[in-house]
Amino acid sequence: MKATLILANGSVFSGTSVGSTSDRICEFVFNTSMAGYQEILTDPSYAGQGVVMTYPLIGNYGVNHEDNQSARPWAEALVVRHLSPRGSNFRCEGDLGTYLHEHNITGIEDVDTRALTKILRNQGTMTGMITCSEHFNIAEVLEKLRAYQIKGAVDRVTRQEPQVFPARGEEKRHVAVVDYGVTQHVIDCLTDRGCKVTVLPARTGAEEILSGGYDGALLSNGPGDPAENMELIAQVKKLYESKLPLFGLGLGHQLLALATGAKTSRLSYGHRGGSCPVKDLEMDRVFITSQNHGYVVDADSVDPAVAQISHINVNDKTVEGLRYQRANCFSLQYDPEANSGPQAVEYVFDRFVASMGGER
Repeated sequence: MKATLILANGSVFSGTSVGSTSDRICEFVFNTSMAGYQEILTDPSYAGQGVVMTYPLIGNYGVNHEDNQSARPWAEALVVRHLSPRGSNFRCEGDLGTYLHEHNITGIEDVDTRALTKILRNQGTMTGMITCSEHFNIAEVLEKLRAYQIKGAVDRVTRQEPQVFPARGEEKRHVAVVDYGVTQHVIDCLTDRGCKVTVLPARTGAEEILSGGYDGALLSNGPGDPAENMELIAQVKKLYESKLPLFGLGLGHQLLALATGAKTSRLSYGHRGGSCPVKDLEMDRVFITSQNHGYVVDADSVDPAVAQISHINVNDKTVEGLRYQRANCFSLQYDPEANSGPQAVEYVFDRFVASMGGER
């Protein structure tokens, strides 16, 4: 079945429908990863977004339940050059096309993703629509695209009830993870290090966390504009003003910065991929990282009396990490735990566990 992708700038791409045939309006972003498409689709940080995969062949190793990063996919749409009709891998449990259909993800293949990516890179992330209808009014579609906004994304993806994950092996510490859109591998990185993890809904009050007997709190990654989450920022500020060890990731990093007086801004096309170079200034070493974000902390807004920039993006010099002057508090913009990317940067979880002190 024919499908069409219409962008907010009026660009039109024709292709073939895969997955759901429902019309889908969302914000389109591109990801440069060669693998990890299932982790990308199930990452809550993609809520409200359609993903353009720049690598031309997607789906070649199929899908399986082990690679899911949350209970369901969150990406709205998937755009590829070629979708493999079958997966070849010893862990394969099904093909990607069927997976898209089962989870109501609208997809389109046979698209010139190189030309599409150049538009998104040069003109910035933009809203678009995928439709299987052959009779659409371009003026009406563009009006709908102009009206689309991603709002309330954190409330959409967060857990509604606390969930406990036991430590693997001897329990050494108990960590509260505030779920703004946490991925499963973040939880795994903590349980692998002897931490019992209690994942809490995003709107859990600071008082409840501080009285819960936790050894530390992780503010998780998540979707959307960080600055719209005023109530969450107020709770993060209370956590910062306590003595509880804190570790912010992704959106959690941004909320922590906002809570301490810094500002955030939107990147033109974001950082999304599995080979983004980040320099740890303290170690004087560059690591290849996995990233997925459209907002950053403004370097000029960081008060040196509050925090020092600890990591920078080698390509554009944007802030990738902060180490706070307040004891046992630091944060990172990139994904140090990503299954779809490098794992050499998981040392930051060891640093967080160490910041919580000795064994309980």
